[in-house]
Amino acid sequence: MGDLGEQFTNLFKKYMPNAFVFALVLTVITAVSALVWTESTIMDTLSAWYQGFWQLLEFGMQMTLLLVTGYSIALSPILKRFFSKLTQFIQTPRQLYPFIILIGMILSAVSWGWIVITAVLGRELALRIKGVNYPYLIACVYFSGGVWVSGFSSTIPLLLNTENNYLIEAGVLSGTIPTSYTLGSILNISIIGFSLFIGPLLFFLLAPKKSNGLEEMLSSKPQNQELTILEEAESMKQKEISFSDRQNNSPILQYVIGLMGLVYIIYYFSTKGLDINLNIMIFIFIVMGLFLHQTPIRYGIVMKRSSSNISAILFQFPFYAGIMGIMKYTGLGNELTKAMVSIGTIESFPFLAFLNGAIVNFAIPSAGGEFAVVGPSVIDAVKELGVGLPELQVTKMIARASMSIAFGESLTNSLQPFYLLLILPIMGLGIKIQARDVMGYLFIPFILFFIAWALIVVYVPL
Repeated sequence: MGDLGEQFTNLFKKYMPNAFVFALVLTVITAVSALVWTESTIMDTLSAWYQGFWQLLEFGMQMTLLLVTGYSIALSPILKRFFSKLTQFIQTPRQLYPFIILIGMILSAVSWGWIVITAVLGRELALRIKGVNYPYLIACVYFSGGVWVSGFSSTIPLLLNTENNYLIEAGVLSGTIPTSYTLGSILNISIIGFSLFIGPLLFFLLAPKKSNGLEEMLSSKPQNQELTILEEAESMKQKEISFSDRQNNSPILQYVIGLMGLVYIIYYFSTKGLDINLNIMIFIFIVMGLFLHQTPIRYGIVMKRSSSNISAILFQFPFYAGIMGIMKYTGLGNELTKAMVSIGTIESFPFLAFLNGAIVNFAIPSAGGEFAVVGPSVIDAVKELGVGLPELQVTKMIARASMSIAFGESLTNSLQPFYLLLILPIMGLGIKIQARDVMGYLFIPFILFFIAWALIVVYVPL
């Protein structure tokens, strides 16, 4: 199986373009599809593209801050020592791959943004363990993030359980759908159980024999010896200690601000429960960074280093937002969904919803954004199929269809390099590596998980 994975990787290296080219190709395909499939004119399509271009600015900034603040924590000496003690029993690559899959899935189940922590852990272990195939390890980290869809930060089930959400305001739903029908369902628990058991085993079996270690990739060209954060902070002091130096290197003000943040974090969770979203997670990372790096000058240095590799996020997010705009404002997403669900039956609609989520994800790699486009049509189709059935049964059908969309959307990220933008800035720092070096290792896991998840979606009870 490892040899087969290598063969697919070689194919991806040969034929898969740069991630930005992938986004440009998707833009053209989506625009042409809108012209052919809808009544939109060229200017309608271009206007939809432009309108969508700016709709992920908030999300893009959140991704950037998540990456920078998460990585800044990882650069602290305390966390490096913690990772070293936590993983001291991991000695070989064959132990590392399933371990990082399992840890990554658990972290992603808490919050999908915690894939940043998995990426940091993977890089630290790759520097210590000899014989690691580093592109394969990146693939392990990336695949482990797929379980987020079944966890506490899963967008679609949380939306369905939100009072006065846009589906209720539009009359698509008559009320909220409890998470007991989505995240707490037998269906979702089955997805989690299958993934936690089969994922580590599968990536253990697929592990390539050849080594392609991080240290080898880093040493392929001369590296300047980088100062530690403390050394750089010391080098920035003036010869005679000044008032400004004392403020720059004093922990007092930073600890006061950190304490303010800590008090609010405690207040937040005591009043809202385990409501983990991007904003509170970024805020936690910022507060942790303030305490871990102690002084303003050190925190400024570490944030500068953490921001050195975020260009892909900054310029690729608007292009994916533009694709989402075409899907949304030309009606292409709605037309695609109608075409698929029009052939649905009570027995087949879960699979069709799963397939719909999988396909549309290539154009809209955001669960919330995708559901805003296709969700209403899918829910309306389910309601039509459920005419005459008890209300509770129809509600459960809607919950199943919605979760099926979420599962399909999450799984096809294995073939969509968009969220590698969160991983490569960390794991690819200082080396030359592209999405094509990683994605081939994910093809076999995608096929096997697609078949298994589809069977679970169709046959496992809610």
